[in-house]
Parts: sequence; structure tokens; C-alpha cells
Amino acid sequence: MEMKDQTVQSMTLHLMENRKAYGYTTWGCMWEKGAVSKDASFNVYAKDSTKNKIVPSQSRITAYWPDGSVKWTAHTADSKNGETFEVIPVNEDVSSKKDMEPSLFVKEEEDAYIVDAGCVHAAVPKNKNVILRDVTVDGRVQVTDADLVLQLEERSVKDGVLIQKTVPYTGEIESVSIEEQGPVRVTFCLRGTHVSHANDRRVLPFVIRETIYFNSPKIDFEHTFLFDGDEKKDFLKGLGVRFHRPMKGEMYNRHIRFGTDHGSFHEEMTELLSWRPRVAPEIYDAQTKGQMLYLDADNDQAAATAIEASKHMPIWSRYVLCQDSATHFSIKKKIVNPDCCYIEGLHGMRAPGSVNIADESGSFSLSSKDFWQKYPSAVEAGDLDQDNAEVIFWLWCPQVEAMDFRHYADQGYSQTYYEGFDVVGASAYGIGNTNNFSIELSNNAASDGDALKRFSDSVQKPPVYVADPSVYEKLQAFGEWSLPSKKTQVERFLEEQLDKAFDFYKNEVEVRSWYGMFNYGDIMHTYDPFRHSWRYDMGGYAWQNTELVPTLWLWLAFMRSGREDIFTMAEAMSRHCSEVDIYHFGPLKGLGSRHNVRHWGCSCKEARIAMAGHHRFYYYLTGDMRLGDVFDDVKDADEAIVTTDPLRFFFDKDKMNAPAHARSGPDWSSFCSDWMTQWERFNDDTYRNKIQIGIDDLKALPLRLTSGPDFEYDPKDSHLRYIGERTNGGSHLQVCMGAIQVWIEIADLLGDEEWKDMLAEHGRFYYLPKEKQLEESNGLIGNREFSLPFMASGLAAYGAARLHDKWLAQTTWKILLHALCTHNNTEGFLAHDIFDAGNKEVLHEIPWITTNFTSQWCLNIITALRYIREDLPKTMEELEKLLAGLDESGFHKA
Repeated sequence: MEMKDQTVQSMTLHLMENRKAYGYTTWGCMWEKGAVSKDASFNVYAKDSTKNKIVPSQSRITAYWPDGSVKWTAHTADSKNGETFEVIPVNEDVSSKKDMEPSLFVKEEEDAYIVDAGCVHAAVPKNKNVILRDVTVDGRVQVTDADLVLQLEERSVKDGVLIQKTVPYTGEIESVSIEEQGPVRVTFCLRGTHVSHANDRRVLPFVIRETIYFNSPKIDFEHTFLFDGDEKKDFLKGLGVRFHRPMKGEMYNRHIRFGTDHGSFHEEMTELLSWRPRVAPEIYDAQTKGQMLYLDADNDQAAATAIEASKHMPIWSRYVLCQDSATHFSIKKKIVNPDCCYIEGLHGMRAPGSVNIADESGSFSLSSKDFWQKYPSAVEAGDLDQDNAEVIFWLWCPQVEAMDFRHYADQGYSQTYYEGFDVVGASAYGIGNTNNFSIELSNNAASDGDALKRFSDSVQKPPVYVADPSVYEKLQAFGEWSLPSKKTQVERFLEEQLDKAFDFYKNEVEVRSWYGMFNYGDIMHTYDPFRHSWRYDMGGYAWQNTELVPTLWLWLAFMRSGREDIFTMAEAMSRHCSEVDIYHFGPLKGLGSRHNVRHWGCSCKEARIAMAGHHRFYYYLTGDMRLGDVFDDVKDADEAIVTTDPLRFFFDKDKMNAPAHARSGPDWSSFCSDWMTQWERFNDDTYRNKIQIGIDDLKALPLRLTSGPDFEYDPKDSHLRYIGERTNGGSHLQVCMGAIQVWIEIADLLGDEEWKDMLAEHGRFYYLPKEKQLEESNGLIGNREFSLPFMASGLAAYGAARLHDKWLAQTTWKILLHALCTHNNTEGFLAHDIFDAGNKEVLHEIPWITTNFTSQWCLNIITALRYIREDLPKTMEELEKLLAGLDESGFHKA
């Protein structure tokens, strides 16, 4: 394979807006096809106004081009080195990293991995119930060990009486592996299950990733748990990670600090404010500021008085901060005696999920990402008066009602509430949830509120490095899309609509409180203008669950703008939808649940909900390792449809010649997304061949891609078996679930000109008048309707560009623009103010809004601008004139 000059190729990235350089971070780089060999290494340079300097880093390949050259890489370095980095691939024999003196070492022993990371040393045990132990900072122990805790509220009925009991479980590690090791970081992956020795039961598998960095006091954790319980019996009461830390020194020198809405809540185990004897105010003042008090009773009467007073004070040994909703947290505490009550210390709105305990030997801090957003969560510290204290990060807080995984109804509502089928298919078995948190250790014996806030900010908003949008667009990262342009009135109008659409949904997340462990990141499907709320309680109209790919809309909106607020929302959506909305094991592995009141509630289990294409953006831009697991879970999703045929209620299984059905879109197109991702991640031609088999089958059909779109399918051979021209659900389903973007990207990867022609001709055919469709198909399509034509506009735009078809380009713009605007009404995504509605004094409402429409319209605008921008009307007068001559479908009036 001939490579381009590797010393010239480079990629420059900058710190994303509204993010700060806090410490180590990982980012992705994309490379031109054929430019970088798989044997190349990479140098990372910090760039400033005067010079470039090579910085310690490590790199790994995350994707390959079809020719075997490197497509995507992930790089880790300390963001404190600069706000701009340049990554340069070089031949191994000329790589110069002599300036990179730091190095991290891992030694494997019989029962643990021993990590020497400079100032931090730690052990990661094997096959035990401890996930970390013996963590030292410059030789001083700051963490003795850490483990996993689980509480299940197990319910049963005996003699008509409901019996509830809370059963404790501990996490038992079954395997430990090193996923990445280099000079600046090591990442361990621990897999196991929670075990109850009381009833000899194993439940809720987990995946824990621990990342230790060179000479960094911060350790990152990624916690994933998966549900394999019985939703009628197992109610999640508490789930967390517990750290133990040695405590030293006097009670008045033992501090706790929680991050709060403003500043922090800070107290000591004994507070040196005494009625009698009276403690000197300056001593109490120093204590409340977090300073260590080294009191000399022999030579200082004020010190002696303070020490004497401390002996007769309550010792506050346990504190809990519980975030029980998106808008409320409380802090309570209690003394040592277990028979005594808690008292309340503070109520607030949104805690950042950070806690610090400090004593005379140093301090321990913990902070969680999206803490209040993913309520009910908590941070708890106990045994603060003992030699070994505990700090627990509760992903699900035991102080609140247990999580109920059951469905909201005992039947399906396919007709009234759009739930797919009347059977109930609301199984949570196989779903997951992932959360990120970090700890920071110090030998500094002080409690510092500013330091805790900086640490908390670094966890909540970690540094993210990205290239300019034009770089990604030129490289065709994630396919073909357009950059913003505002040269004409109509271009400005369209960009304003795209911004308004996003801003509306960003605001709705807050207005409607779309938060919670199993909700945060998703948005709702259909609005109810009569109730001034979303249809949260109406079957298929509630949570979106990636339907009609709002994921692709948001990620491409970020790619073309670089906006941090779009990234944050898209990140949350990818994290949620890749975990809660899909099945990671069991008979439904690789499929997801269609939109419903409960994320796992719909009886329709679909490949389109779980397809890898939703989340490749986040994976390649950040190097997130958990998504690698998710992609492995969905790579063979086609096998699941043998038992869960997406068209099982439309065909007689006894008359089939294959074990299942697959529509060319959205089923096969979603399989293609999964296979493409597996192919590029591992350069695995097995999955490339699966794609090619289906393409070749479509090439042989009477109408090629337009044929079908329902097929018989057997995952053993990947063939699409033609069964005639019929569609169940409408032709728009073939193109509106991401198929356009998937197929165009695959066409470029394969370099298959015939496949490109097929895409173009299908886009054209979709927009032909019915009489012309019948004529060109020799009547083969019969009564098939090519419904909701605006959803096919991206493919029609592609066809117009490839076929140089002016009529098709103009028709595409007419249909797409008419979908949002009508003659004399171009307000688009303009929200109107109504008063005392939706529990708001002033509610900003778009009464007609649906996420199906919004995500598809915005996505197709972004795509169409790539191909047929020159055919777009230039002025608003031209736009008005175009709209005035159209009927309700967007075609010219008869």
C-alpha cells in the first residue's frame, strides 16, 4: 500500500469553547485515506505564539480506511500543556520522543496489577470484591480500598400481603484486563456481577473502567451496570461505589466539604464554637476556613481551652448529600450513636456531586459527572471519627423510592396510542446505564473550597479538543454534510431555523425537566398543545429513543458549528440512547425499543434504535471506550431478528423461505451501520462482505434500491430475498432512520459507482408523479405510496447532484421548504409566549412541534445544502413566490 508523505500530514485541534484545560484528556483525530500507515506513531505538539514543544502523550488507532490506512486515532495528553495541539504522524524509525521523559509502569502479580504512575501508586486486584486498593500519593496512603455496593428491594406476595425486604449485594470481579497502557495513562477494565451471600444470588452485571495517569492525583472511573433482574421482583434501592480512606488526627481537624449551588457546605467533626468554655474566635475562624489547627495546650491557654471544649462536643461522623430531584438536594448528618437521628443541615437546588474529606494526613475528593442531571444520586461520608472512613458515591440513592422497572400498563395500545403492537413487550432485561466520576487525592492537609470547585468543574465539563468544522467537512468525517453559509437571505433564514430548532429543544430539557438516571439525554416525541405538555403518558408519543435520528441531527449540528452546548446535549443523548434504549445481552441483544412511555416499553424491538451510527461521532471524537462495548453488542444485531422478526405480525411464518424479514430500510440499513463500524474499527472484511452481499442482492432486483422494501432475510448468509413490491409502514421508513447518511457514506467507502447510481435514482424516483412512477416501473410498484416526501429530500438532493437534474433539485427545495413554511408564513421554529401554562409563568411554546419532524427537517436541510445549495432561492421574495405555487404536498398546484 502506497502512503502519502507522512511528515506533512498533521491535524491541529483547539480546546472547545466554554471548556478549560484541567488535566489529562483524550481526543480523536481523523486522517486522509492512504495518508497514515497502521505502523506509524504520533507526536503531539503543544502550540503557542512562540514555539511548538513535544509533549508526553500516547495514541491508539480507532478506525481504518478500506485500504488499511489509518482513519481515526485517539490521543491522550495533559491539557495543561496548551489550548492548541498539533498531532503529527511519523514513521516509527524517525519518531523522536526524547523530550517525553515521563513514563508509567504496570507490574502484573499473581493477585493484582501494581501501578507506578509517578506520584501515585495503586493496586488493581484480580478476581476479588475490591476494585482498587493501596492508593498512595508520594508514599502516603490516601485510599485503602474501594468496592461496589448494591441494595435490591425484593418484593413478593404471600397470602395476599406484599412483602418487601432490602437485600445487600457486593460486586464480585470476574475478570480484569488492561485496555490501554502507555507512558501517560493506563486503563483497566473490570467485569463482574453483584453477589448476595444471603441468598446465593448473582444479579446486575457491571463493567468498571479505571484510568490512572502519570503524575496526576486524579483517577477516572466509568461505571456501567446492566439489568438482568426480574422487574416484577427486583427494585433498585441503592447502587454505588465505596471508598475507604485512613483518617488521622484530632476530630476538630477532620473536615467535610460538599459542592453546592453556590460555593460549598463545609463543616468539621467537632466545631470549636462553645458557650462554656468560650473558645477564642480566631481559632473557630481558622477552623471554618479549612485550616489545620495544631494546638499547643502546654504553651497556649487559648489552645488548651479549645482542646478541652472539643472533648465535650458531639462528633458528627456521618453526612449524606442526596439529590432527590433535578431541583432539590438536602444535606443531613448524625453523630456516632446509631440510635440517634439525622438532622438537616442544608437544602438547595442542584449539587455538582462533589465531596471532600480532609484531615491532618491529606484529603480525598470525589466528583461525579451529570450528578443532579441523573438524580436520584448521593454522596455519603461515614465513620469519619474512626481510623478508616468511607465515602460512597450513590448512583441510585437509598434514601429515595426504589427504581421500578415494570411497565406502566398491562396491555399494549397499538391503535389509540401508537404503540406498535397490542402485545406488551416492555422488558428491561438487558438494558444498561453508564456513569462517570473521578477521585482526586492530596497530601495537603487543608480543606479548600476553590480547589473542590475546580476539581468538580473538571469532571462535569472536562477539556475537549476538536478541529475546525471545515477540517472535518473536508475529510468527510461521518459522511457528506454542509458547512453553514449566510451569503443570501434564504441561507440566513435556514441557518436561523436550524439554530432556533436546537435552542428550543435545549430549553425544553430544562423546562420539562427531562432529567433522571434513566431519562437524561433523551427528548420527547410529540407535543400536546391542549395540555401544553408533551405526550409523556401516551404510548408511542412519549420518549423518542433515537426514532428518526435526532442523534444524527444534533451531532451534525455540532460538527458544522463547533458549539459546546450542542456537543453537551449530543453527548448526553449518545450516553443515554446507547445504554438505556438498547439491549446489551439476552435474546434481544443488538436491538432497541421503539419510542414509548418507558424507554424499554414498546413491543417493537428495532435495529434502527440501536444502530452504531447514532454514536460513532462521540466514539471517534473522544475515544470513549464504553462505546466500543456497545458497538460489539450491536454488530450482529441481525441475528436477533430471527426470534424477533420486525414484520412478524404481517407474514405467515410457515410460508416463509427464510427465518426472518428485513426491510432494506430501516432494518438492513441499520445492520449496514453496525457492520460498517465493525469493519472500520478492526479492518474486518467479514463485515464489509455482509454489506456487499446485500448491495449485490439489490443490484439484481427489477427496480434495484427502489424494489421491496420488504425482504426475507437469513443472518447466516446475509442475503436479502426478494418477495415483491410491498411495504409495511410506508416507504418513508426506508429512508428516514439514518439510511440516507449510512448508504452515502458506505458508497464512498466502497467506491461503488453503481451503488451511488442506485441511491441517486431512488431519490429521483421518490419525487416522480405517480403516473411517471407507474410508467417507469411498468406498473410494478402498484399502490405503493412514497409518503412524507420531505424525509427523502436528502437522498433526492444527492440524486439531483449526481444526475445533474435541475428539475429534481428545484423540486427537492420546494418540498423541503414547504414542509416548514407556507405562503405568507415563514416563521418556522418560532416559539410563542403563553402565560400560566405548563407550570410556567411564561411558556415558550411551538404548539405543532414533533421531534420526528424537527430532526428529519433539520437533518435533510444540512444534507441538501451539501448538494444543491446553488438551486436554493436567494431572496425571501423568491421563497414566497415558490411557496405560493405549491399544493399541500409541496408539489406544483394542478
